[in-house]
Formats: sequence, C-alpha cells, structure tokens
Amino acid sequence: MTTQAAISGYEADHSGPNYIAVFIYLAILTAIELGVYAMGLPQAVKVGLLIGLAFANAVLVAMYFMHLAMEKKALALIAIVPVVLVTFLCFMLLPDVTTRMWTKTYHKIGEKNPAEMEENPVAPPPQQVPQH
Repeated sequence: MTTQAAISGYEADHSGPNYIAVFIYLAILTAIELGVYAMGLPQAVKVGLLIGLAFANAVLVAMYFMHLAMEKKALALIAIVPVVLVTFLCFMLLPDVTTRMWTKTYHKIGEKNPAEMEENPVAPPPQQVPQH
C-alpha cells in the first residue's frame, strides 16, 4: 500500500493542533463554569467569572477549530478588531444599563403601589361629566 509521502517524495506534515487536548481544555473550562454557577458567589462576581470563562472558550474554539492559530497574523487582526469593538461598546453601555437596572418607577408620595396592595388592584370608577 502506498502512502502520499511515497508518491510525492515528501513527508506528510502532521504538526497541526492536538484536537483531543483542545477538547479536554474546553471540557475543563465548562466544568469550571458549572462550578462557578453552583457556588454561592455574589451576582456581579459570578457574571464576571462566567464572561471571562466564556471568552476563554471562544478564543480556544476560534484559534484551533477555526484554524486562526495557523493563519497569517493579518487574519488574526481582522478577527481581533470586532472583539475589541464589542468590548468597548459594552463598557460604554454599562453605565446606562446599570442605572436602568436599579431605578424603579417613581410614585407620588403617599400613593400606594398597586402591585403591593393586598387585594387585586381595581381601576377607579369613571368620572361623571356634569351636563349643562
């Protein structure tokens, strides 16, 4: 049986990435994500850790399964620029999102919130318009 190396006269280059090792790293990162989710950490810490671990997963997938690690550096730059822009835009929106998240509907002083009433909220009776 002849091989490609015997036909072409050159040895085959098998210096590609070890996909099994990358798969194991991804499985370990996923297990860490599940552990972080199950821990009783504060919400902000939990979200930050999960975002960081998801970013690490995305980098591994992009570098090895999308073959960016074996491409020219210019192609990697094309892939990195959108990541930087998305990160920048997320941080720019962060002040607006956090203020909206913590702001509640303002009510007049002394007025009860219908959601906090014990009975079902009922609309006020319609006003009678005086006829002349």
